Amino acid sequence: MSTERRDFDSEAPAWDEQPARVQLAKDVASAITRQVTLRADMEVLDFGCGTGLLTLRLAPLVKSITGVDSSRGMLNVLGAKIARQNLTNVKTLLLDLEAGDVLPDEYDLIVSNMTLHHIQCIGPLLDRFYKAISSGGYLCLADLDPDDGLFHDDNQGIFHSGFERAALRQAFADAGFEDVQDTTAAVVTKPTRLGKLRRFTIFSMTGLRR
Repeated sequence: MSTERRDFDSEAPAWDEQPARVQLAKDVASAITRQVTLRADMEVLDFGCGTGLLTLRLAPLVKSITGVDSSRGMLNVLGAKIARQNLTNVKTLLLDLEAGDVLPDEYDLIVSNMTLHHIQCIGPLLDRFYKAISSGGYLCLADLDPDDGLFHDDNQGIFHSGFERAALRQAFADAGFEDVQDTTAAVVTKPTRLGKLRRFTIFSMTGLRR
């Protein structure tokens, strides 16, 4: 697989045109609300937010949510949505960890949907998440179960062909998270580039920072 960075800026304008992508964000949002009790006083960060498909579903349930992404094009699309909907509790932040940017801190909840497989080194990222979460807060990551590299039509920018849940639960624990739990958040059935339909599952994993 190619580890060159994918050009998300060019994909951003048409990103929301895939119904399956929109449905996946809806399913992940539902899984998060089952795993974590969202409160009206919560400060939330959505890492790798893209065009805000997950961000905007969580926004009405919390005090504020910051959509973080390394793609300016994606954030421009989200910013336009924020303006159209006149949202006051949603903001965007351009941040690139590979360029040395630092995560903001003191969030009650960090979420991320289908971003983890684009990150080469998972352990250091989980450590950063842990430091950025307030005591009593949660990390909630959604991504693919092992997919044999077939979920994406093009594996450019993909470092992981899904994740074994047991190994990722251990990585959460190694970073300091407790009460680590996972659930199947969504099922996507789609044709692969091999020409066959395949059923892919997406999990949602949560961990608590004491």
